[in-house]
Amino acid sequence: MVDRKDIGSWLEGPGARTGEPSGHPGERLGMPASGTGSVGRFGRRLVGVVIDWVVCQLIASALFHVPLPFRGVASGSDSFLLLAVFAVENLLLVGTLGSTLGHRLVGLRVVSLDGRAARPFQVLVRTVLLCLFLPAMFWDKDGRGLHDKAAGTVIVRT
Repeated sequence: MVDRKDIGSWLEGPGARTGEPSGHPGERLGMPASGTGSVGRFGRRLVGVVIDWVVCQLIASALFHVPLPFRGVASGSDSFLLLAVFAVENLLLVGTLGSTLGHRLVGLRVVSLDGRAARPFQVLVRTVLLCLFLPAMFWDKDGRGLHDKAAGTVIVRT
């Protein structure tokens, strides 16, 4: 009889098929358990994206007159303008500096799996999938969302 352990899922992370206990997030990627170079944890990433979203709302409000959340209701096109500002922020800042404003403030950066800076195509794939929102909501035991897995990137502590 086939057992769930026999099938396993990449979402279950290391040890899913063998039943072996998994180590720390990022272990199978060769990353340390804590400190510089370790996988950025959910709490830091969440705070970083909230900071980025607030900054993008302020930029969209200043440049395109998109109403702030407490000042009125945004229309559908306003929402797309806000998302476009968020995408441009990610493309420009991650593509050049390796981190967004929010990432930098919470001590995170985006790198390729080989530890080098993310390449332009990786940043593009990651940003497009991040803007779709759902890929960012599913992650594996290494703490990588689907957008990072598809792009071949990981968020690490600085």
